[in-house]
Amino acid sequence: MSRVPGWLGRLGAGLTEMSERLDERRAEVEKDHTEPAAPEPAALEPAAATGPEPAAAPDDAPAEAAPPVRRAAPSTGPRPDPAEAVPWGVRVAAEAGWRLLVLAGTVWVLMRVISAVQLVVFAFVIALLVTALLQPTVARLTRRGVPRGPATALTAISGFVVIGLMGWFVSWQVMENIDTLSTQIQSGIDDLRNWLLKSPFHVTDKQINQIAKNLREAIGANADQITSAGLEGVQVIVEALTGILLVFFSTLFLLYDGKRIWEWFLKLVPAAARPGVAGAGPRAWRTLTAYVRGTVLVALIDAIFIGIGIYFLDVPMAVPLAVFIFLFSFIPLVGAVASGALAVIVALVTQGVFTALMTLVVVLAVQQIEGHILQPFILGRAVRVHPLAVVLTVAAGGMVAGIGGAVVAVPLVAVTNTVVGYLRQYSLEMQQREDAGSGDGPTAQGAADAQPAQNAKDPAHQG
Repeated sequence: MSRVPGWLGRLGAGLTEMSERLDERRAEVEKDHTEPAAPEPAALEPAAATGPEPAAAPDDAPAEAAPPVRRAAPSTGPRPDPAEAVPWGVRVAAEAGWRLLVLAGTVWVLMRVISAVQLVVFAFVIALLVTALLQPTVARLTRRGVPRGPATALTAISGFVVIGLMGWFVSWQVMENIDTLSTQIQSGIDDLRNWLLKSPFHVTDKQINQIAKNLREAIGANADQITSAGLEGVQVIVEALTGILLVFFSTLFLLYDGKRIWEWFLKLVPAAARPGVAGAGPRAWRTLTAYVRGTVLVALIDAIFIGIGIYFLDVPMAVPLAVFIFLFSFIPLVGAVASGALAVIVALVTQGVFTALMTLVVVLAVQQIEGHILQPFILGRAVRVHPLAVVLTVAAGGMVAGIGGAVVAVPLVAVTNTVVGYLRQYSLEMQQREDAGSGDGPTAQGAADAQPAQNAKDPAHQG
């Protein structure tokens, strides 16, 4: 027969005996912790002094087994709380970790909501930028006695008419010069081909034809995608018109009723944080206004001087290119590179390599003057952001929301920097007041009611 059952029986008996011993050991330890220690007995006299010596056991008597000697387990005391046993650094990391997870989840949900209503969000943000640009005009007309309603309507309509005329002028110039430009481009391509054939790069006519053939094949292979992109262009036009209408009406209401909109927003803020938000709002608006004005002025200077330079270099469509440079200047870093590259490419394919190099020199010279002189002088320290922060912000904004995200990224960072700095200073002042025993500051409701009136001269509360 198999010996497996006997082996299993012996294993079970051994485990049972071990379990009994562990139970006895646990009972002794618990008894040592729960019962007070017994007083030590007095030292006993030798056995001869206290009584007769016990008789020796006969040799043939069976030997009794000595009882096992059991040592009492050392007292270990009560076990500590598991939370106290965790090192302090690990506890801090865990506390910060779950809070960061909650914050990341909140940001993710917020981004999902914004992406669902992206058109509305971008329209409102652009309306804020346009309002920051046009509000001083409304304030100036109001001070001269013009009622606020007509002043708002006149300013908004004039601003959008100017923007529309710029777009119409660019389109008209492009349509008027498209035939001449296409001829010049074809001639420039032929000149470039001849230059490559005579260049020291040893480019052959067969290689150039192969490159042209590959381009044609690539266009033919992607014809369906190009067609679908053209069909999607209709939807883009509809969304653009909807966005323009939203921007127009939002700008009207922000210019006319901006103060009451701000007061309504303050009522949504918790009472404890309302005084700080009421003070941070006007400062954020001043930063945004300074950024928009400075950016417009810098973009205008870039467009004028680069436009003059390419005009004297006989580059076609100098004025439309200058308008493109003005519009692209609102995209930090990327816009200047894209608009300058466009001007250089037009000069290359129409006027040759020398004109393209001179155009590149003009573009780089103007942009260097802009970056090192105009922006620090015009924008000032109020909206100064570190170049690394600008690069990372523009890249993140472009990845998240395309061109619109790149446009609003830098003003968003500038405003956030201003708000965070003010709130930090505000909290320090409140802490110093509490430490000095001067009593609490103004009540939240009183500060919320008094702040808009106190900042009545601020552009944020007049626009």
